[in-house]
Amino acid sequence: MTKDEAIDIIRDAGFGFLATAEGDQPHVRPMMPYLTDDGELLLALLGRSRTISQLKSNQQVEVCYVDRKMWYCRVTGTAKISSDLAKKQVVFENVPMLRQYFAGAEDPNYHLAVITIKSIEAMTPHSRLPEQIAL
Repeated sequence: MTKDEAIDIIRDAGFGFLATAEGDQPHVRPMMPYLTDDGELLLALLGRSRTISQLKSNQQVEVCYVDRKMWYCRVTGTAKISSDLAKKQVVFENVPMLRQYFAGAEDPNYHLAVITIKSIEAMTPHSRLPEQIAL
């Protein structure tokens, strides 16, 4: 599988399942990270989200995507909470459903997680083993 095919899975799936950890317990929830052209995942969070405290105590994350063809892509990385207004604006403009939660990029309830991708693993139903995708 190529890097472009893995990117297609991420973009086609739309929703990914974000895994964080709190203590020794993993927590998984559906999210809509935005994949930038620079290879970062940007994720809008509500100010009251438990995800923020989980990321502050353990930055290791994984996002799993499954597309309509049942191809999957697991993205591992590190996440940091960011106040970068330009990145917040990019996410707000490209993820229309955020308008139901936030008034705009400057909304004080809008927090941003920036995920730096460390590795990508992908697999199709026809593959025998998952493949590591070169970044």
